[in-house]
Amino acid sequence: MTTGGAAESSAGGLILITEVARDDEWLDRLRALAPGFEIAWSERPTGDQMSRAVAIAGALAPEDLAAAPGLRWNHSWRAGVDDELFPELVDSSVELTSSTGNGAVPLAEHAMMLMLMLDRDAPRWAEAQRARTWDRYVHGELAGSTVGIIGLGQAGRDLAQKARAFHMRVLGVRARPEMPVAGVERIYGAGDLHEFLPQCDWVVVTAALTPSTRGMLDEEAFAAMKPGARFVNVSRGEIAVPDALHRALESGHLGGAGLDAHADEPLSADAPWWTMPHVIVTPHNGATSFGLRGRSREIFERNLELFARGETLESVVNKRLGY
Repeated sequence: MTTGGAAESSAGGLILITEVARDDEWLDRLRALAPGFEIAWSERPTGDQMSRAVAIAGALAPEDLAAAPGLRWNHSWRAGVDDELFPELVDSSVELTSSTGNGAVPLAEHAMMLMLMLDRDAPRWAEAQRARTWDRYVHGELAGSTVGIIGLGQAGRDLAQKARAFHMRVLGVRARPEMPVAGVERIYGAGDLHEFLPQCDWVVVTAALTPSTRGMLDEEAFAAMKPGARFVNVSRGEIAVPDALHRALESGHLGGAGLDAHADEPLSADAPWWTMPHVIVTPHNGATSFGLRGRSREIFERNLELFARGETLESVVNKRLGY
């Protein structure tokens, strides 16, 4: 099916590959997928390349967009494009696609790991091992507890399946609560957050950062959580207000946190999270798995074939909504 926008009249032109390591074998594969197009890798595209580009795989800056008047398609190598949406791109006719789903499996695994580590106080075992101490103690189990997932995109949906396999009750929050998700008992809208939060023993954030999710977990939201509940964030740190989270942990209202995503990255040496009890910090590393590059390439390859045929692209970002 032919559509307008990036897919219209896509025969011929330069497709630039940026922000990834050069791989000549893979470039040859791309050329075979899009015959009739010039495909080039560039660490720093020249003015001539930008002026001829009809598609660019890699993040753009406003000056890049201005230098590429014929650009119809921009592909992001990342699943979350929140910091790539500058006003000129949002207002342009350039179609933006993302690598959404490339990190869904490892992110869901990372969230499960953080929940297990917090529930069993795994750092205590690590300390005992370093000290060569036989430290046995009674710990928790995830079975029978309720996990609330904020954001039911591909990572959130995969996490729901994993949590169900651990015999957990699963609730969710999404922008369109009327759309069912396998394994999720009930889905709430963002306006029902304070009905959702008190039910959860675990609150896990897998949502994209958008104007509507930025700061949604504020002082009132953390106060609404069940006393002793644990918080896990594997998507974007800015969804939670850092000071509000800090106070909820310091007061003991929250029982712990697993933080892979942080409002300021990298964390400074004096950030409080490093030394807080019952807080596990990882360096926004949850999706950095060996399988990530292959899935990212597959997503781009599918869209490259569609673009070359003038057909509808997949994983298109609503630039105004941010996902």
